Amino acid sequence: MDEIVNLCKRRGFVFPSAEIYGGFRSTYDYGPMGVLMLRNVKDAWWRSMVQLRDEVVGLDAAILSSPRIWEASGHLTNFTDPLVDCRNCKERWRFDNLEPDPADGLVHCPNCGSTDLTQPRAFNLMFKTYVGPVEDEASVAYLRPETAQGHFVNFLNVLQTSRKKPPFGIAQVGKSFRNEITPGNFVFRTREFEQMEMEYFVPPDQGSRWFEYWCAERMQWYIDLGITADMLRLRAHTTDELSHYSSGTSDVEFLFPWGWGELEGIANRTDFDLRAHSQASGVNLEYYDPSSGERYFPHVIEPAAGATRTMMAFLIAAYDVDEIGGEQRTVLHLHPRLAPYQVAVLPLSKNARLVPTAWSTARTVVPPT
Repeated sequence: MDEIVNLCKRRGFVFPSAEIYGGFRSTYDYGPMGVLMLRNVKDAWWRSMVQLRDEVVGLDAAILSSPRIWEASGHLTNFTDPLVDCRNCKERWRFDNLEPDPADGLVHCPNCGSTDLTQPRAFNLMFKTYVGPVEDEASVAYLRPETAQGHFVNFLNVLQTSRKKPPFGIAQVGKSFRNEITPGNFVFRTREFEQMEMEYFVPPDQGSRWFEYWCAERMQWYIDLGITADMLRLRAHTTDELSHYSSGTSDVEFLFPWGWGELEGIANRTDFDLRAHSQASGVNLEYYDPSSGERYFPHVIEPAAGATRTMMAFLIAAYDVDEIGGEQRTVLHLHPRLAPYQVAVLPLSKNARLVPTAWSTARTVVPPT
């Protein structure tokens, strides 16, 4: 992993944010190469999920959102992680990430080794802020912890303006924010990140079929863009792992240097969100099928991927070291759709006659404006 981190810094993919001030709590900035590659990852996702499909449309919803959205969705009460404090070194840890020591069966602090930990308590991951000049309960707002709720509260708007009918999808790429207890592993787990999410609205009796379809479809996307199948797996969640809205979730996982980690979750959210927002807002979010005269809350299949961790996975999968003439060099075997540069024209010397020729050649491969 150190080789990837060093490459990212050296070649301008990813920089520690506020580095001249010592950095800032697992936040990162994307440099000239990184911003190009990250854009290409998002464009490849958008091309696959929206541009090449007739039944999926796009959305760009607000980051700041009303507390009523998160109350209805269950995030204010259920979007929590179990937090413990080490009484010895005062570090804080996510309890479900700590494994008992086989030697004594006790959970130890990863920092100092102490077993003197507090009892786990629920820690809400949402970033709270205030809108306007007065900080009171009436001005409370939240930074969205997921892009998905924008799809649900705009369901009727999209339905009426796009004239779609189930099965159809709403896709979005955008920033989300989670106040993670223990961010880490470079850009894998950060408090500010970008999601690529699609909510696919289907008739209730078709939920299971479309869930299986999207699990296979999303797994293949990573393979098509260059990650070998042996570095990927599809893992179904156990019952105690399921989110409060999910009847079934499977993760596309990648074999990172530290082990398997989630790239994308595909969840069957049933009709939980549309039904919850209908009850909370008083607006009926049922779909009316004119051909059958039936009204129903569509079930929702959600493929949700992290753009930044996906970019990191493509970098790791592409990373290679070869040797030419006894000299080692680093090579990235990136898919052309993801590579920061698709074409480069480089003069082989600083000869004054070659440079204008190189510039002239380069202009021939740039698309006309």
